[in-house]
Amino acid sequence: MSNIAINTTQNVNLDYKIASIGDRMLAFLIDFFVLLVYGILLGYLSDLIDFAFDDNWTTMGLVSLFVLPAMCYSLLMQSLFNGRTVGKMIMNTRVVRVDGMPVNWSNYLIRWTLRLVDIWLLQAIVGVLAMLFTDKTQRLGDSAAGTVVISTKKKTKISHTILSEVEEEYIPTFTQVTLLMDEDIRLIKETLNIVVKSYDLKTLKVLREKVEGILQSDSSLPDKAYIELVLKDYTYFTQNI
Repeated sequence: MSNIAINTTQNVNLDYKIASIGDRMLAFLIDFFVLLVYGILLGYLSDLIDFAFDDNWTTMGLVSLFVLPAMCYSLLMQSLFNGRTVGKMIMNTRVVRVDGMPVNWSNYLIRWTLRLVDIWLLQAIVGVLAMLFTDKTQRLGDSAAGTVVISTKKKTKISHTILSEVEEEYIPTFTQVTLLMDEDIRLIKETLNIVVKSYDLKTLKVLREKVEGILQSDSSLPDKAYIELVLKDYTYFTQNI
């Protein structure tokens, strides 16, 4: 499995593992199973609609309305869930842009449109061959959209880096953390770890005052909670810009 280096707009270099063809195929099969279950449920719903309405045009219109989400499944899921479908969530993979910029709706649309060639034409042979013979394991849709599918499986504990654990639904508090650099964050985290172990509240207070001075923030949080929040906010912006 090869790596891809992405340089963000903050000049932070992020190294990702490119998702393997096996992981991508398993994710596809999971999504196919999801759609199969949806199709079965839709069959029962169609019978109920047909029973409730005598007008065939009304029945066809309502059924077509429920078929539409299935047709646009990958486009909708990736747009709503940051480049992931159910299969990608389970396989810990995600769609990102090669240039490090946030993936927008048009990128997903290009990928979804070319699924017709990559996946549904010739039983996915085109897509598999494209992934085999490209450096970043891109199918045609990825190449056209400027995207790549990466693995988000954690092989290194985040506590061993300058970053902090951040939940998917996390909402940052201090947008000013983008003023800080990696070296600043590394020093802040190392100092925090030392003062917590030694219970050095005086140094912790000094650290908090220095960080507040840089960020020009005003928070009523305790010193330790404030520093931890700054670290989480920096992680959020580093991973999402």
